[in-house]
Amino acid sequence: MLTRLEIYEEISGLSSKMADAARANDWEVVTGIERRIAQLRDSLISDSGTDRDAVLNLANIDRTRALIEKILEDDAEVRRHVEPWMAHVRQFLGGQSRRRQVEAAYSASDGRPGFGVSSGSRA
Repeated sequence: MLTRLEIYEEISGLSSKMADAARANDWEVVTGIERRIAQLRDSLISDSGTDRDAVLNLANIDRTRALIEKILEDDAEVRRHVEPWMAHVRQFLGGQSRRRQVEAAYSASDGRPGFGVSSGSRA
């Protein structure tokens, strides 16, 4: 069983790899690493009530603080790459949705078979 400090060290290493993957636009790696980080984060949360390594010396506190700061820096780096990509995806999906709505509206009024108006209702 890992100590809290070891978990933070593992998260920090993974977050650095995730930042590298985000810089390379390797979203499969980013999501895979994110899942592993979530598991580690959940283990930190579930162990918060235990005294497994409750006695922390000053060096461990300072090391934990430094790891958390590095994790937050890596998170900001990942966000710098993910947010523009997500905006592009949202724009693409929104554009596709608008395109389908326009096509549906125009096809309903042109009387073409299979596009919203039956062939028998042509005026």
